[in-house]
Amino acid sequence: MATVKVTDSSFDADVIGSETPVLVDFWAEWCAPCKQIAPALEEVSDELSGKVTIAKVNIDDDPDTPSKFHVRAIPTLMIFKGGEVVATKSGAMTKTKLTEWINEHV
Repeated sequence: MATVKVTDSSFDADVIGSETPVLVDFWAEWCAPCKQIAPALEEVSDELSGKVTIAKVNIDDDPDTPSKFHVRAIPTLMIFKGGEVVATKSGAMTKTKLTEWINEHV
């Protein structure tokens, strides 16, 4: 399963209302660390399909949601379970660290 694009208008339905945990990647086109972590997110999305959904919010196209969740740096990753934030990380990380972090919280 590939990553899912989420917008300000779809956030509540796609993330808050999701039956499965959702990892949200707040990112931007101009962000080098965001581009660095993107392939790992795609791989993890495939490997953990059904266990967690990987969603991406472009902070330039959809600025309301990052503001609501006080995103101050990118990439910022947040794991939502039952509509609530259960974990947050900022900055790029390796695929191994990313997978470990996700498995700790889902």
